[in-house]
Amino acid sequence: MRRPGRRLTAEEAQVWAQVARTVTPLEKRRPKAAAPEPVPAQIVVSPPPPPAKKVKGRVPAPLPPKPVAAKPQAESQLQLDGSWEKRISKGTLMPDFSLDLHGSSLDQAYVRLMHGLTQAKSMGARVVLVVTGKSRPVDAMDRGTARGAIRAKITDWLAASEHSHDIVAIRGAHRRHGGQGALYVVLKKRR
Repeated sequence: MRRPGRRLTAEEAQVWAQVARTVTPLEKRRPKAAAPEPVPAQIVVSPPPPPAKKVKGRVPAPLPPKPVAAKPQAESQLQLDGSWEKRISKGTLMPDFSLDLHGSSLDQAYVRLMHGLTQAKSMGARVVLVVTGKSRPVDAMDRGTARGAIRAKITDWLAASEHSHDIVAIRGAHRRHGGQGALYVVLKKRR
């Protein structure tokens, strides 16, 4: 069956004949047994991934996004207004409740801190002074027994505790309240 359409001109027929003479039909081609020629290095391009299969019927709903872990409040530096910061820096902030953990073992200090915060909250305290003792530069392996171990662990304890949602901020204490060896734990206002 022949297609309708334009016919080749004499010039086009001559060019087509030349092209047809240079082409070998597929069934006549046979691989030669000669030694393979060295192939120049080529960039290998991986094929594109196959297109996604279409699913017949109902398409399931997309998965919900993974929840982002909230940063514990005790670790993040929450903002206090300027009056709080000024009172802390001048030493005029008076703690409502004090906890002295200095000289305790880690286990004792943890238990005393948790019970003390529970008591401070029940009393309606806003500012808790926690005396930990000055931190000392020690190796990470020594932190369980060396001086400054309580100070090194206290922010982690507070962040992981049941009290973390009640903590507004943690700040270093003024030197009249213990300086580097103490912390102010500012609690939310009770309503």
